[in-house]
Order: sequence, then C-alpha cells, then structure tokens
Amino acid sequence: MSAAPYQVVIDYLKRELSRGRWLPGTLMPSEAELVRRFGFSRMTINRAVRELQTAGLVDRIRGAGTFAAQLHRVSSTLTIHDLHEEIAQRGHTHRAVVHLARGEVAVAEIAKRFGVPVGTALYHTIIVHHENSTPLQYEDRFVNAKVAPDYLSVDFTRTTPTHYLLEVAPVWEAQYSIEASLPSAQEARLLHIKRNEACLKVTRRTANNSAPITFVRLVHPGTRYQIEGRFKP
Repeated sequence: MSAAPYQVVIDYLKRELSRGRWLPGTLMPSEAELVRRFGFSRMTINRAVRELQTAGLVDRIRGAGTFAAQLHRVSSTLTIHDLHEEIAQRGHTHRAVVHLARGEVAVAEIAKRFGVPVGTALYHTIIVHHENSTPLQYEDRFVNAKVAPDYLSVDFTRTTPTHYLLEVAPVWEAQYSIEASLPSAQEARLLHIKRNEACLKVTRRTANNSAPITFVRLVHPGTRYQIEGRFKP
C-alpha cells in the first residue's frame, strides 16, 4: 500500500532535515514550492507542514514562511540546554575558562563510547564554566572533526560549544546517562571543591542522521546543580 500524499511530503521533509539540508532557523520551501514539486493540492501540503509543526520539527511564522526548528528542543523529555543562556536568564554573568583545546585521534575507549572507529580525527576541549565567579561545570568534550571542522577556531570564551555545535550540526539523536560520583583530582581543583565532595556527572552523546557529533562529560558539584522537570496531565 502506497503512503498517503501528505505522508510522502512529511517523509521527504523529515529526511532532508535529518541530513542537515536546512539548519535550525533556515527558511524552508514554501507551500507553493512544495505544490509544484510534488503536484499535490495546497491542502495536502498544508496538512503535511502542520503535522511537522505539531511534532516540533518546523516553525511557521505568518508572513515570513516555514523555518527549520531547533531540533534540540523537540523532545518533551529531553532538552539540551545552553549553559550560557541559563545563566543569563538568571541575570548572572557566564565566564568560560578553556584549559585544553587540541586535535587528537580516537583511542579504543573513546572510540567505543563515541561510536566511531579507532583513529578517527577528533577535537578535544576541557572548559570550566563559571556563574559570576563560581565554577559551575567542568566540561570534557570530544567532537567529530569531520562534522565540525572549524571547532578549534571558535572562541569559547565568547560562545559555548553547545551553542556552536547546535548551529553547525543539528542534533537528531541524543543519549544521556546521569550518575553521582566523586571528582578526579583535576576536576576538584578546577571546580574549587574537595575530593570527597559529591558531584553529579552527566555524559551525553549526540548524532545526526549521518555521523556522531560529540561525546561530552559534564561534572557539576552536587551543591550547585539540580535536575528539574514538570508534568501536567
């Protein structure tokens, strides 16, 4: 059984979004353009676009058109936050200190966790994020050099890796794990905490439809971090 006409349009737009054809915020084809491409009625095209809007994959702005949505905001149960934005929303100042920024190749352990072959070219950064003068997060990140070739040229004292990567490599899939742990000696020193102070460690792997994007380990002092959620039936 062949797919309904509106589903054909949905499948095409989702496939091209997953490939990164339209980056977040990019203007997508108009309904008139889609009518010409597929030969379907305007009503069919409109239904397809509305379905994608409901799914959070596109934003429609009256008088301006349809835009690719920020895909990291699609899921109601998983949101990738930009720490700089969170701190700014509290009226505080974000400051980042870059302790490491270099090219490496994936060794066996990182390759396995990242999902890339051993020897894959990676970028490695270690950054400590501060809220005002207080260290809030130790970020140890590996980035697929093929997906974000200009990563090391970015000034991460002015923008965060999360913000940059979400712009150049839209996320289509993310995997998380969260656990309590004690900090390493380096983590404790850079976070200005004691070695026996409990931390919350978040590891995250993101990918688009074609390749892994980043593998990051985020360490937060337990007294400076919390997980919040909201449910409304």
